[in-house]
Amino acid sequence: MLNTLQEIVEKNKDIGIVETDYFTFAFPPDELILESGERLGPVTLAYETYGRLNFRKSNAILVLHALSGDAHAAGFHKGDEKPGWWNDMIGPGKAFDTEKYFVICSNVIGGCKGSTGPSSLNPKTNRPYGSGFPVITIKDMVNAQRRLIDHLGIEKLLCVVGGSMGGMQALQWAVSFPERVRSAIPIATTMKHSPQQIAFNEVGRQAVTADPDWNGGNYYGGAPPAKGLAVARMVGHITYMSDISMTEKFGRRLRNGINSSKFGVNFEVEGYLHYHGDNFVRRFDANSYLYITRALDYFDLANGKNICEVFKNVKARFLIIAFKSDWLYPSYQSRDLVKACKLAGIEATYCEINSTYGHDAFLLEVEEETHLIKHFLKKVFNGYAVAEEYEV
Repeated sequence: MLNTLQEIVEKNKDIGIVETDYFTFAFPPDELILESGERLGPVTLAYETYGRLNFRKSNAILVLHALSGDAHAAGFHKGDEKPGWWNDMIGPGKAFDTEKYFVICSNVIGGCKGSTGPSSLNPKTNRPYGSGFPVITIKDMVNAQRRLIDHLGIEKLLCVVGGSMGGMQALQWAVSFPERVRSAIPIATTMKHSPQQIAFNEVGRQAVTADPDWNGGNYYGGAPPAKGLAVARMVGHITYMSDISMTEKFGRRLRNGINSSKFGVNFEVEGYLHYHGDNFVRRFDANSYLYITRALDYFDLANGKNICEVFKNVKARFLIIAFKSDWLYPSYQSRDLVKACKLAGIEATYCEINSTYGHDAFLLEVEEETHLIKHFLKKVFNGYAVAEEYEV
């Protein structure tokens, strides 16, 4: 039996103890100008790094998190029993091998895990922003991350990678800063939300704002809209799984027999949803949920333009990964991305993994993703090294 954190780290090739860092910028009058035209500052980004930046600063990989993620992607915080959210993919010998690469993960603006968001203090009022926080977009998140990468002294990223909302950020990085991105790995994502995807998010937002404790977003210092946010998360979890995975995990199993409770938790799947809904309330801010889901819905990489025109300056090569059972971000959206890359003359490899996990597969299909990503990064990094030698 593994009794110590050190034994767990050694067995699983984990990174070990890590700490979150913080970068603050955009002090007035040089605030961050958002897509809406509003200004935000000062801005703090929480971030973590794993591995070492090489002498040429050519081995940096930016990992971008999904809706409820944060900067803690790998390793353990002191006192924690569980590692970061993508620990199976980041570490010595793993997909993002920290013996070769310098991996960075930052929490997005609008978040609630150390980065500036609705729960942060507004310096003009010395009270939480609440619903007074400005509207943010995926592009705003990326523009803030670019300032962090500048701060770290990195001119060009070897790779930008993420699943779901992280994939949207990866796409935006490749388009917004083409000279600074060597490769991109968008996983289980899309170039824009479909009406169905927007609809699911709106149900979640309505659940939050219908909770009387939401109080127009000004609930800090009082009871949060726990019931509304828990329902929103329950809806989300249904979309993250698949019919097959839910059948395999729960079936129609009852907890205590038929009619044990008329409208309480009778089925195992109900208990699962309640557990995750309640757990989400303890770790996430309701206003951040509202702002970030709205940013997801606003995202449209083409933004009314021809996608070939949008991609014309992109220099990154792509590895695009989708999952057959993902009905939240169905594989046709990834195939549309592949088609757009091909039409724009961008080198793109597409892999559709036959997984039953649904959208959650990007967090769970570790073996398949590791094989694909290791091979892809090796080619990109070796090509980068050859190019550097040629330039010299």
